[in-house]
Amino acid sequence: MRWVKIGQVAEQAGVSVDTVRFYERRGVLPAAHRRPSGYRVFSESTVERIRTAKALQDMGLTLDEIIDALHAHGSGGATCESERWRLEAVVDRIDTKIAELKRARRNALNILHDCRAGRCRLIPDQAEPPQRTRH
Repeated sequence: MRWVKIGQVAEQAGVSVDTVRFYERRGVLPAAHRRPSGYRVFSESTVERIRTAKALQDMGLTLDEIIDALHAHGSGGATCESERWRLEAVVDRIDTKIAELKRARRNALNILHDCRAGRCRLIPDQAEPPQRTRH
C-alpha cells in the first residue's frame, strides 16, 4: 500500500488540509497512520473517500448522515434499497426550506408593497415623539 501525506491528499481531493483533519476528527476518514516522525499519512483511497463525502454533502446530506452512509458502505451492507431513506430525508429538508423561503419572499413582497405605498414597516412609527423622562 502506498501512503500519501496530508498535503497531497488535500490537493488531490480539492480541499484544505484543515478539512482533511476535520474529516478525520469527525470520523469521515479513518484515523491516519503516523510515521515515526509524527506526520500523518493516508492511504490513496482517502482521496476518493473525501470526494465521495463532498459529493454527498453537495446532495444535501448532513455530516452525520455522510458518516453513517460511509460506514454502512464500508461494512458491505449498503444497497440502494437500504440507503434510499437518506435521499428521501434530503428531499424532505429541501422541500421544507423551499416552503420557508417562499413564505419569507411573500412577506418581503408585502412589506415592499406597503413601502411603495408610503407605509414603511421597516421603521418604527415615529408619529408620536419619544417619551422623555425627568431625572
